[in-house]
Amino acid sequence: MKRTLTTLLFAALTGTQLFAQTKPISTPPALSAIKDADIKRDIFELAGDGFRGRRAGTPDELRAAAWTAQRAQEAGLKPAGDDGTYFQYYNLKRTRTADRGTFAINEQPLKLWSDVFPTQPLDTRLEGSVVWLNSMADTAGAIAGKIVAMKIVAPNPLPAKGMSLWGYRYTALAIRQQSTILRRKGVTAIIIVADETVEGSLAFIGHNYQEGLYQLESALPPAQRPAAPVVLVKSNYAAPLQQANAKVRSDFVMETFLYPSVNVVAKASGTDAALRNEYVLFSGHHDHDGVGYPIAGDSIWNGADDNASVTVGMLAIARAWVAKPGKRSALFVWHGAEERGLFGSRYYAAHPTVDKKSIVTVLNADMIGRNAPDSAALLGTLSPHKNSTALVDMAMMANKQLTKFTVDFSWDDAKHPEGWYFRSDHLPYAQAGIPAIFFTTLLHPDYHTPKDEPDRIDIAKLAKMAKWMYYTGWIVSQTAARPALDAK
Repeated sequence: MKRTLTTLLFAALTGTQLFAQTKPISTPPALSAIKDADIKRDIFELAGDGFRGRRAGTPDELRAAAWTAQRAQEAGLKPAGDDGTYFQYYNLKRTRTADRGTFAINEQPLKLWSDVFPTQPLDTRLEGSVVWLNSMADTAGAIAGKIVAMKIVAPNPLPAKGMSLWGYRYTALAIRQQSTILRRKGVTAIIIVADETVEGSLAFIGHNYQEGLYQLESALPPAQRPAAPVVLVKSNYAAPLQQANAKVRSDFVMETFLYPSVNVVAKASGTDAALRNEYVLFSGHHDHDGVGYPIAGDSIWNGADDNASVTVGMLAIARAWVAKPGKRSALFVWHGAEERGLFGSRYYAAHPTVDKKSIVTVLNADMIGRNAPDSAALLGTLSPHKNSTALVDMAMMANKQLTKFTVDFSWDDAKHPEGWYFRSDHLPYAQAGIPAIFFTTLLHPDYHTPKDEPDRIDIAKLAKMAKWMYYTGWIVSQTAARPALDAK
């Protein structure tokens, strides 16, 4: 038993093939249609500044969707969206604090989204004296009905060391813990003063607070928010808040919009009369973070790896599939609004434009163009995430026969702190009972920053990842039996 466990651990760390072998299927016939030059041209265009980061619910996302649909049409794909088009529209409901909101300390105005950040959409006026708390021990005093201010207290426990967006997670957890205690004490409002960790991550933190909250229009309304609002201010405002008779005055207005977002949906018909009504679904998202808080003077969060890499990789796969169709049909869904909460895939999984039972598998990818050239990761391979051993076997056989990546399975561990399995568009399909796996080359320091630009993409690796997905889809397409769902 000890030797077996050691072997399994070694396999998980090194990518050694331990999965049952499926009968080999010949290399897909149109690999040469996946060309580095096409991929480079497409990603420099889609992830360039002209598309302004493709933020969901903005004209930039819609322009990116139109670009993707045009490229799909040029590749030879047929429309498979609503009403004979390449598009499936749905509305996002966005609630935010309006930019005309004001906040002042001792009659000194603070600049909204630069000095002061409401941590939730607010529609409230405040005016009054401030009670400064030196520590959480001061909450034992009479603070009910007061406006309180204090420095942020590091959360307990801290986010896992090295976790992505660490400063954002630190801030969110700390504010949640502090505000929960303060609200129980009956305070009127809470002002949290940033520390160095928070200010080092304000680009991402502020960008998200400014954007507010998104949900699908058809979703249930969010739970009513607590009465005591929480406002984050930069560290240099600690001293004014500690002055005797310190006062604050604010006027925040909440606004709600409905924005269109869109999935791009296209298909290539299969060649087998008995199987062409079944689909191998290739999945990715075309949106990113848009224009936001600048870093080193750059305010466009281009999202070249996340997820223009997959958008253009799917176009390359489409060219190959059209050149030599498989027995089953291929369905390509470029989802919108993934970054706001997987909304495009949630919507399509609930409102597919083909019979849901005809989708035999989902091959999803997110971020496939960075890190070591011969490494990659595959998720949906380990319990409890794995829902189809047969599909995993097909993907691993494709890798063994063609791409030969060293596959990292560790990020699929249910105890991995990133929870990476739950952060991409395969998830709604897996939850709907469709065999699904997730291809990725994992995180890097430019994740969700303006530095995720096309000149940092490893084009050859991106093409190689596209070939891995293509070969996996080809095996699914050519195999008579559908990949079975596991019993559990």
